[in-house]
Amino acid sequence: MWFDRQHSDVVFGDVRSETITVTDRSHGRADGTRTLNIHPDITLDFRALPFPDGVFKLVVFDPPHLVRAGPRSWLAAKYGKLGKDWQDDLRRGFAECFRVLDRDGVLIFKWSECQISKREALACAQYPPLFGHPTSPNGKTHWCVFMKPEVVA
Repeated sequence: MWFDRQHSDVVFGDVRSETITVTDRSHGRADGTRTLNIHPDITLDFRALPFPDGVFKLVVFDPPHLVRAGPRSWLAAKYGKLGKDWQDDLRRGFAECFRVLDRDGVLIFKWSECQISKREALACAQYPPLFGHPTSPNGKTHWCVFMKPEVVA
C-alpha cells in the first residue's frame, strides 16, 4: 500500500514485528515460499492507540479481515486474524481512529470482504463513510473514506 513508507509524515503501526517465510506458490519461487517482512515503526494494538487525542490529519485503518484461517495460512500470516469478538475489536478500532484524528481529519478504511461483508464491518463504525469504492478485480476489496464529524472534534 505504501508508496514511500520512509516519508517523514508516515507512522506505520502493527501489533507484531517479524520476518516469516510462508508457503505461497503464487509468486513463482522454486521452493514455493514467500518471505514477509513486517517491521512497523511502532508496535501497537489498533484497539488502544498510544497517541494523544487529535494528533493526526489522516489515518489509514487496515485491520485484519480474516476470522477463519488455518495455522499455516499465508493470508493470516500476512494480514493477521481477528478473534471471536471481531465486532467489538472493529468498534474499538474505529473509535480509536476517530479519537486520534484532528478536527475534520480523514479516515481511510480498507476492507476485504473475503469472510466478513463490508456492510457488517461498516456497522462497527460509529459514523457512516462519505464515499468508497471497490478496487480489486472481484470487487471484494473496498476503500472507504470518513471525515471526523465536528460534533466529535
